[in-house]
Amino acid sequence: FFLGKPYVWGSIYRFDGQVSVFWDSHGPNYRDLYPVPPPPGMVPSCAEGGVLGVLCATIGATQATEAIKLITGIGESLLGRLMIYDALEMTWRTINVRKDPNAEPITELIDYDAFCGVVSEEATAAARGSTITVGELKDMIDAGKDFLLVDVREPNEYEIIKIPGSVLIPKDRILGGEALAELPHDKPIVLHCKSGARSAEALAAVKAAGFAGAVHVQGGVLAWQSQIDPSLPAY
Repeated sequence: FFLGKPYVWGSIYRFDGQVSVFWDSHGPNYRDLYPVPPPPGMVPSCAEGGVLGVLCATIGATQATEAIKLITGIGESLLGRLMIYDALEMTWRTINVRKDPNAEPITELIDYDAFCGVVSEEATAAARGSTITVGELKDMIDAGKDFLLVDVREPNEYEIIKIPGSVLIPKDRILGGEALAELPHDKPIVLHCKSGARSAEALAAVKAAGFAGAVHVQGGVLAWQSQIDPSLPAY
């Protein structure tokens, strides 16, 4: 974005794809289409939600076509237009995208590693030897063990699905330090999130604060829903 170059963008999910061109100095940019990103971990990954394999080729070929047109200066690019592909119906439709005249100037980018769920080295180290499965968590619950189960997701996610007995303490409150005083020193602490990435980051902060026996749940609520209680909603 800050280099002033056109951005040939593509997105795929399950059986759908989207393609467009963003170029801030000549038309709309990505934030004109999506002004605010969803909370980290809210959007399923391809591994979680699935994607039709050949969709990659369809959307990728369309992106390559747009790149060639921009380089050679031929044809009409997708700047200002969004193409949406439905593989099940085998249809394309196009909607116009306009620049938002009231949008705030873009001066910085978000932390995409955190947003995309990339686990830090500290989190990887903290999770090593301190990770349990949802089956082990269920055994702890069924046995009546006294422990604190902490859900580190966002409130809107907690409203969709929750593991019985869990307490909501969003990850940012743990990383910021203000929630550490709410954690007990006299019982085990078990952290979980949607899939395990955010809880690993929270685990690193909790261990660094002196809670050496804390663990986190591999697979998070997604694993709980698929392996323990399929009647719960998934997102």
